[in-house]
Amino acid sequence: MSSVVAQAVSERGELVLRRRGDGALELRVNGVFVMDDRETSSEELLADVALSGTASPSRVLVGGLGLGYTVRALLRDSRVRSVVVAEIEPALVEWMRAGVVPSVLDDPRVVVAVGDVRAVVAAQGDGALDGILLDVDNGPDFLVYNENSAIYSSGFLGVCRQKLRAGGVLTVWSSSASSALETAVRAVFGGCAVSPVPVKLQGRDELYYVYQGGS
Repeated sequence: MSSVVAQAVSERGELVLRRRGDGALELRVNGVFVMDDRETSSEELLADVALSGTASPSRVLVGGLGLGYTVRALLRDSRVRSVVVAEIEPALVEWMRAGVVPSVLDDPRVVVAVGDVRAVVAAQGDGALDGILLDVDNGPDFLVYNENSAIYSSGFLGVCRQKLRAGGVLTVWSSSASSALETAVRAVFGGCAVSPVPVKLQGRDELYYVYQGGS
């Protein structure tokens, strides 16, 4: 049996944070499972791939706060001096600031921008970022919000490349393999590394994926 810890409604739908019977904290959006705090290896790998993909990951941008595991993994690296987090759902930020979810926002290196990741990325200076990490939706083939399809397009990925310095890196999380995403990353960056991540999701063996392009 699960219990609701917090819930909110935005113009995009309903967010529910619940405690499952196995003790895990789980986030669902419009009834769709998004993530939990039991299986976080792929969120952490998203950060690890970015950190290892560039020699100096000083200033990075994370699209999607979630439960904070990608940001937390970045902050463990002393080379990271600044993390801009783009999160479109104010409730996620408020729950973390209130301590409903263990917070990564009290680290002085973290700045949260509440808004669409496309606008937050576009507002950055050209060549200003060492890394951009996108974990905004479940991937282009299983969207929670249909409007997020543009995030995986070559158009937006091209904007990301423009904001990266030479030697910077883009990493993108997806809940499933996507040839379209691989093709888009390859077209913009000239290459694409794909890292499958075996995960155990509520007793089931699954594969998540991290896509990487370098500027």
